[in-house]
Amino acid sequence: MDTPPGITEHDVKQDIQLRSLISAQDDVWRIFRVMSEFVDGFTVLSKQENLVSIFGSARTEPGSPYYKLAEQVSRELVKRGFNILTGGGPGVMEGANKGAREQGGASVGANIELPHEQDSNRYIDRNRLVTFRHFFVRKVMFVKYAHGFIVLPGGFGTLDEFFEAITLIQTKKTRSFPVILMGSAYWNGLIDWICKVVVPAGNISPEDMSLFRVEDDPAKAAEIVDVFYRENKMITNF
Repeated sequence: MDTPPGITEHDVKQDIQLRSLISAQDDVWRIFRVMSEFVDGFTVLSKQENLVSIFGSARTEPGSPYYKLAEQVSRELVKRGFNILTGGGPGVMEGANKGAREQGGASVGANIELPHEQDSNRYIDRNRLVTFRHFFVRKVMFVKYAHGFIVLPGGFGTLDEFFEAITLIQTKKTRSFPVILMGSAYWNGLIDWICKVVVPAGNISPEDMSLFRVEDDPAKAAEIVDVFYRENKMITNF
């Protein structure tokens, strides 16, 4: 590209250097913003106890079957001494927080800032809500402080949380903890594909299928988590 009249090659080089310096400074300041998010998250979540995280679609309508399933499994977990952590938004997350509050358990939310969604739901205890800007910081909080993952039907975000959890357990980057898919009719196609395509291709081992369970009964799902912690110490994952 030709240099515009009146602009020397030296001017162009200086402009490039200045832009590079500004970009580097922006990245440095971004580090501090990320650090502040970690501090906020650790401050709130380190004070919580016996957390089990429930994931699922923010688009699930109140009163729908999966919304009610989230309520029910929350209630069953609270009955067994657990408290509930969600992504803080509507849909399945709201149902889970609602069940926790109405059963008398702690209702915790790790919300995320998004362009068009999502406001935190009204069933989160106000002193137990933290809002994040970055997904990766929020995901650290779930893995560090949740002692089990209950995964209800959802979209990309729900799938991301599920696969991240079993990947970390598979690679021993975190200790084992219960991961339960609920709503077998929704998940059967995915599980069938993993069994018939991913395992035969040699991309995972057959025993990796034991990293998670599938359950439709809320009481049985809660019991799986309860039994696990009768046999294993409940500590943060890293």
